[in-house]
Amino acid sequence: MRLLQVLPFLFLPAPLAAEGADLFAYDPTVVEVDVELALMVDVSRSMTSRELEIQRRGYAEALTSDAVLSVIGDGFLGRIALTYVEWAGPGSHRVVVDWTTIGSAEEAARVAGALMANQPYGMQRTSISSALDYAADTIEGNGYQGLRRVVDVSGDGPNNSGAPVVPARDRLLQRGIIINGLPLMTDEGVGSQWSMDTLDAYYRDCVIGGQGAFVIPVRSWDEFADAVRRKIVLEIAAIQPRIMRAGSIDATPATGVAPQSDCLAGEKTWERFRQQWEP
Repeated sequence: MRLLQVLPFLFLPAPLAAEGADLFAYDPTVVEVDVELALMVDVSRSMTSRELEIQRRGYAEALTSDAVLSVIGDGFLGRIALTYVEWAGPGSHRVVVDWTTIGSAEEAARVAGALMANQPYGMQRTSISSALDYAADTIEGNGYQGLRRVVDVSGDGPNNSGAPVVPARDRLLQRGIIINGLPLMTDEGVGSQWSMDTLDAYYRDCVIGGQGAFVIPVRSWDEFADAVRRKIVLEIAAIQPRIMRAGSIDATPATGVAPQSDCLAGEKTWERFRQQWEP
């Protein structure tokens, strides 16, 4: 499926405080925004240096594009909060852009400049579960309050280290955080034993979740910049009622049942690889 469950709705407030708390208490230290968006970007060593650079440039171009700036400006508050984090194995998280706001072309250009200020480099293994948990924790303490809280995770393979991905996904959903996916299904990366022909289905079944969650697969790096731009526009615009053309949504056929992915496929592949090298 190319784009899953992109549904219009008014807004989804962040989880409320403990029962009995004052729902209308004002905290002057919290900055209100339309969306809190954590961009979690895979830099595992199955990706080439060229792919890592394409990712940084693609996000920089998307955030400064007219399409993204326009949809930000059309929001209730006209600004979003964003962080950009590169991830790989358990505990391997590199904050490239810490939480900041984008509400103007100047702020977007500043974020884009920070993305391109240094050269990305790869790290070992692939732990989507660790990336999700890290994203949730950083959202909780970021000093912003959004109408929606979204984790946007990209990756070129399934979870293969750390905790299983499904419980991590469910933990975020319990906290009212939406997860969208950008599976990278190109054939350039190294280590073909880690690739997965049905990575888009895996992301759909095992990674994403929450109201309006979707997957946009990237099958060629030529598609990447456009896919990122579309994805960010959808994530920001989802706070507003929208009517979409039927042809723009690739829904599961009513006569068929979506295939169920093995959410431990990456762990099983790693175990087979490990056994080959053990005496």
